[in-house]
Amino acid sequence: MVKSMLTAAVGAALLGLLALSPAQAQQKTAKQCADEWTAGKATIQASGKTRRVFIAECRGVPVVATPPASLGKGQYATEVEAKTSCASDAVVWVNLRSKVYHASGSKTYGKTKRGAYMCEKDAVAGGFRAPKGAKPPAT
Repeated sequence: MVKSMLTAAVGAALLGLLALSPAQAQQKTAKQCADEWTAGKATIQASGKTRRVFIAECRGVPVVATPPASLGKGQYATEVEAKTSCASDAVVWVNLRSKVYHASGSKTYGKTKRGAYMCEKDAVAGGFRAPKGAKPPAT
């Protein structure tokens, strides 16, 4: 009886020590990681990490991959693919959610969360529109 109580006490003590492991005791807060992101943003982005991925790694939290949006006909994941297919037409970035397309050189070209590259004529035919105030495509 005393032996089983001693074994239980030792087991509980070991579990307590594991709960206080250095990895858990030193886990950073989201704010600390966000501050680190702000301080080294250019360098971190140059390494190819997004803010979300950096903060997750900083906190030791697994990153859940976002599945890529399925692309429709005439939509391309890369600008190179689109340029190959749109030899005689301008390549635009289409925002799949808002149905607005953006010309090369605009600040949102290739930057929206859900989008694809397309030939401009295919984008217009597919129901996408230019941003308000933009010139319509040449016919």
